[in-house]
Amino acid sequence: MPTFRVGQKVVCINDRFKNVSIDQGIRKGQVYTVRWTGHYRHYVDGDFYGIKLMELYRGKDDGPEGYGADDMPFRATRFRPLVSDRIRSLLGLKAPQPKVVTKPSAIPSIRPKPRVVTPERETEDV
Repeated sequence: MPTFRVGQKVVCINDRFKNVSIDQGIRKGQVYTVRWTGHYRHYVDGDFYGIKLMELYRGKDDGPEGYGADDMPFRATRFRPLVSDRIRSLLGLKAPQPKVVTKPSAIPSIRPKPRVVTPERETEDV
């Protein structure tokens, strides 16, 4: 998951909210600006990495389905960073390093056998 920074442009990739009937204000494909980012703890939704947007203020969530959170952030997984030049952004990625293949030695290595310690058997008085 990418981390975001304040002032960064992001694109919404998921605007559907499961089991929520109130419009949350974000739209898929819309560009937004990050105003806050960080970890957030909500007693119903749990812990998540979230972002708040400059274009939206969610207000106090005290409606009929609300949970009392003030300006609750959106989950960061609903957004991706806005990239103007995709090829230039991919140039920074490195190709994986090839695995170095070592030739087996003609002389086998002599490894000591592991010492196995067996517990002593206790004697029983009958």
